Amino acid sequence: MTQALFKPITVKDFLEWIPENSGKRYELHNGAIVEMSQPLGEHEEVTGFLNTQLVVEFTQLKLPFFIPKTALVQSATSQSTYSPDILVLNKAVLKSEELWAKYSTVEHGASIPLVVEVVSTNGRDDYYKKQGEYDEEIKIPEYWIVDYLGLGGMKYIGDPKQPTLSIYNLVNEEYQVTQFRGDDRIVSIAFPELNLTAQQIFQAAL
Repeated sequence: MTQALFKPITVKDFLEWIPENSGKRYELHNGAIVEMSQPLGEHEEVTGFLNTQLVVEFTQLKLPFFIPKTALVQSATSQSTYSPDILVLNKAVLKSEELWAKYSTVEHGASIPLVVEVVSTNGRDDYYKKQGEYDEEIKIPEYWIVDYLGLGGMKYIGDPKQPTLSIYNLVNEEYQVTQFRGDDRIVSIAFPELNLTAQQIFQAAL
């Protein structure tokens, strides 16, 4: 990520400011506009693979879900909005989202069955900031961190560090994490019939 571009602003001002058709992605971090760096090729391969697998899954189950291209998630605790790598939305409940129609922005966990972040360079945001600041606060029920390079800190993925998929599920308003490595089959509450191993996801980057 690059350095902040402007003095602190509100979420509303940020959403009004976002330039159309610029080809760039922006987030708001505590009132500071941040231009997102171009993802690595391997990052895009993992994201694309998971995107396809999830679409197949919820299409087969005939769920009213979809994955938007550029939607944002608003923080519940600060002047911040984030653009997840994969954001699964429930179309059936989007009418309750006041910012959706005009700004493609959601702020309620009931609209978001799943968020996925793929770690390639900035693991601290994915493991700490995003999980604590907006996912848990707005009660997103399931949050994945796909660390295909094993970049997270040892307190997050253990020692020795290795490629790890961490799935955080909201239980009694707090996240409980289950981790998957190698040939472990992914266990997802949002998509219980998903038949993937951690290694199949990591290999998408090879």
